[in-house]
Amino acid sequence: MPVLLVTGARQVGKTTLLRHASERRRTYVSLDDPLLLRLAREDPALFMQRFPPPVLIDEIQYAPGLLPHIKMAVDRERKPGLFWLTGSQHFHLMKGVSESLAGRVGVLRLLGLSRRELLGQAGASRPFLPRLAQVYKLRDTGGRLGLGALFDLVWRGSFPAIALDRKADWQLFYGSYVQTYLQRDIRDLARVGDEIAFLRFLRAAAARTGQLLNLSDLARDADVAPNTAKHWLSILHASGIVYLLEPWHTNVAKRMVKAAKLHFLDTGLCAYLTGWSTPQTLEAGAMSGAMLETWVVAELLKSYWHNGLEAPFYYYRDRDGKEIDLLIVRDNLLYPLEIKKSAAPGREDVRHFQALERLKMATGPGGVICLAQDVLPLTPAACTIPVGAL
Repeated sequence: MPVLLVTGARQVGKTTLLRHASERRRTYVSLDDPLLLRLAREDPALFMQRFPPPVLIDEIQYAPGLLPHIKMAVDRERKPGLFWLTGSQHFHLMKGVSESLAGRVGVLRLLGLSRRELLGQAGASRPFLPRLAQVYKLRDTGGRLGLGALFDLVWRGSFPAIALDRKADWQLFYGSYVQTYLQRDIRDLARVGDEIAFLRFLRAAAARTGQLLNLSDLARDADVAPNTAKHWLSILHASGIVYLLEPWHTNVAKRMVKAAKLHFLDTGLCAYLTGWSTPQTLEAGAMSGAMLETWVVAELLKSYWHNGLEAPFYYYRDRDGKEIDLLIVRDNLLYPLEIKKSAAPGREDVRHFQALERLKMATGPGGVICLAQDVLPLTPAACTIPVGAL
């Protein structure tokens, strides 16, 4: 592609990654610089002359007026890798990209460091599927992950600055992150006048991670109007803070009207917002199961997004209350997964997998991602999946 766009929340490492991968002749331009930002906004044609490709433009969402000029430059040269762009506001940014750069841009979404990246195994990371051979291989390379070490990962989070530095002040990092997020992204995306009300909403949303989204309840707890809650939730989604897991239905139209499941994309930020000050209190607290589910979903997302692929993820819930935490739908096969904070799950934990038969689609192998240390059969089509395999 002539244009590469890397999107994701602040501090996940978009700029660091691209600068590391850049060849020497690629110019780096940051629109955080007020003088360069002014030039990009007021005279984009002159900006393009001053910074010809190959160029890396950081925080492109601040100057969407550059996109038509990038399109013209691409159409003149038609070479791959002319422009590398980063942006912290995916959906806000994608409107301009889809209008100006359709067919010319490759879009990659970046999250924080995955566990495999922290283990130095990023090059071998592949999109996760609960196929037995893949699960065995992942177990052998991932090592054991006990309860304490697991919740240390969950509590610490995956932002590189905090995940790579054990001496970093956790409270200070996330406190500064939230303040920066409120002052910059929220100001730009929504013109939120009452930052205290938005912070209250942010904390109420964090308390619901891993749960079905009920906007009315969320609005009531945050003391805002339902329309305001809906708008603010779209901001959390746009800026890479939350992920909305849609329900699976064979009718695509129905899939869009049912309640989504809310997941924070960084469990460290979620733990900070909900007041868990140590990994031990988080593990022993009421949110431990939901936080573990959120962490697992985020790790599986990374295995797809960091390989440049869409994540075909859904959850299942029917009118009888039968629910499956995660469905991976790939090559017309359904792969069901449960996520349990247990070292000894049983057949009871996969009983709802049978409900998929009514969908009249082929079902692949499934399993329970849990604290078991080995891969053990639960049914002919389901097994335990050690969390260390992630």
